[in-house]
Amino acid sequence: MSSKIKKSILKLKESSTLVINEKCKELIKQGKKVYNFGFGQSPFPVPEKIVESLKHYAHRKEYLPILGLPNLREAISNYLKKKTGNIYPKENILITPGSKEAMLLMHIAFRGEILIPAPGWVSYEPQAQIGSNKVHWLETSRENNWFPTAIELEKKVKKIGKKKNLIFILNSPNNPSGAVCNNLAELAKVAKKYKLIVLSDEIYTDLTFGKNYDSISQHYPELTFITGGLSKWCGAGGWRLGFLAVPKQLKDFLKSLKSLASESYSTVNTPTQFAAVEAYSGNYDEYRKKVKGILNAIGTYVYNNLKSNKVLINPPQGAFYLMPEFKNNKFKNSSELCETILNETGVAMLPGSDFGFKPKRMISRLSYTDFDGTEFFRNVTNCKMINDEMIKKYAPNVVEGVSKLSNWVKNI
Repeated sequence: MSSKIKKSILKLKESSTLVINEKCKELIKQGKKVYNFGFGQSPFPVPEKIVESLKHYAHRKEYLPILGLPNLREAISNYLKKKTGNIYPKENILITPGSKEAMLLMHIAFRGEILIPAPGWVSYEPQAQIGSNKVHWLETSRENNWFPTAIELEKKVKKIGKKKNLIFILNSPNNPSGAVCNNLAELAKVAKKYKLIVLSDEIYTDLTFGKNYDSISQHYPELTFITGGLSKWCGAGGWRLGFLAVPKQLKDFLKSLKSLASESYSTVNTPTQFAAVEAYSGNYDEYRKKVKGILNAIGTYVYNNLKSNKVLINPPQGAFYLMPEFKNNKFKNSSELCETILNETGVAMLPGSDFGFKPKRMISRLSYTDFDGTEFFRNVTNCKMINDEMIKKYAPNVVEGVSKLSNWVKNI
């Protein structure tokens, strides 16, 4: 039967983030103790006012416009103007079932090649394969905070060929490293020089710990697409509500995306779109502040208790990820490393090879979200009060899992 399937699709495998989550659930069903550091899902409750809005509009069942509810697109346009200073008019915004779908539509419509800094999210390359677009990886280093320098970007563009249509994907804070890009202006200059299209994946930008929302579109709005959604900052991953903001110069691109949307998912579910108006127009600064405070504290705890001469790791900067590198040559590749750790400690992580690293690089992604976010959130009144004792009380799985991992490292 495989002869009836396109070769590009046969090469695909299930998303490793979803696979590890299902594997953890299966192990737990079998009675095994698992520390799920593999799946990147926000543990926090959706703000109550947004939940109430969803309930209020649950009866709405009509099909909405393909681009999405006008009021929602207007709210997102205002949100982006406030955050980035740029105007992405509501006519240039497409509502999608998660930002993942927005990126997939782009890959399907785009005719060219894709440039991805490593590490990069697990779905960037498979989506490019679905769109029959060649992928170029640009390796980064810990010394440069896991983002390319302007010199590295320009060198790579020249090597690929300056005249080729290129989409440069930038994700900050980054999945899997949790790092924040500090040289956006320099990268934007290179992108502008070579007329690169930039896909700025900003799904985690509202979870930046050390500073405010930052976007490469502030330096290069002309050809920068922005994707975002409710899954990370709002804790509403299962609601599947995302958006794509298209720069004015590429409005014609949006016409093709709209056609693709109309022939695939038609429109995003109606009640969630109405609820998302509240999410993007309401004031949730205090909610974000508390979420970031908790995540930063837990990430710092993990960092402090895992770093050693056997584990290289950068401190947390955003999102809910850390990226430990294990200094040993015992394993053939990072997949074997993560499989051994899961079998011997119950700690589930994803191998660095899933994110663009060479398989022999002993790197993994650690998502420190295995805790009851509702309980932790409820018991924090001041972010400055979060200490190790609170983390031990409200995030025991994280504490125990890090202890297991740390002890394992000492004994290898």
